Amino acid sequence: MSGELLFFAICFIALALILLVRVIAGPTIADRAIAADCVEVVVDAALILFSLISGRSIFLDIALVTAVLGFIGTTLIGRYLGGEL
Repeated sequence: MSGELLFFAICFIALALILLVRVIAGPTIADRAIAADCVEVVVDAALILFSLISGRSIFLDIALVTAVLGFIGTTLIGRYLGGEL
């Protein structure tokens, strides 16, 4: 079972690297913000899988902190782009 989880975690990391292309070369700021949020969600999923594989809760703690920070960052970017900030 851990082999399958490791495979999916590696796939998530590869997906995050592909999404980084959109973060760097996005045509608009909104596209870059959405891609950055997607990268954050995918990396959090990979961290959760690594936590399950290794049995260490530190990866889960890191995933929770980055999820909260990602939500706050996305909210701030959205408010800025909407002209409310």
